[in-house]
Amino acid sequence: ACALGRTPPPPRAAVGCSPAGACFSAHLASVSYAEARGACDQRRGGLAWVSGEPELRLLLGLLAEAAVPSPALFWVGLKRNASTCTHEEQPLRGFSWEGVGGGTAPQEVPAALGRWVQEPLRSCLTARCAGLHLAAGLRDGPSWGWKE
Repeated sequence: ACALGRTPPPPRAAVGCSPAGACFSAHLASVSYAEARGACDQRRGGLAWVSGEPELRLLLGLLAEAAVPSPALFWVGLKRNASTCTHEEQPLRGFSWEGVGGGTAPQEVPAALGRWVQEPLRSCLTARCAGLHLAAGLRDGPSWGWKE
């Protein structure tokens, strides 16, 4: 899986794998969601998905390694279809991970991953996508959250 952001490209991409075998790479480019998804497809992957805190820590570490300027927004495979409503009681608010490798992306996530920088617009009529928003953090590393 890969995450693409809207900043100038670095000399190389940051790459890392989790003990469970999921590998992630961070690429910096100023592109749309569809362009980011296509770029990941060309790399034989898909937009990043996060099933728990280990993947989130790995992804945040890769983005730190890539020396991402702050604040920044990175496209991940988080999307809400037009026929799906916003669900404020769910961590992902009705968004779901686009399938990776034939639909292996998790649809249930721990409540701790339900951190939104700004609540998504309430709707049941329009398709929306969300990204990983990073801002300069204090001692614990970057501040993060999902952003529609």
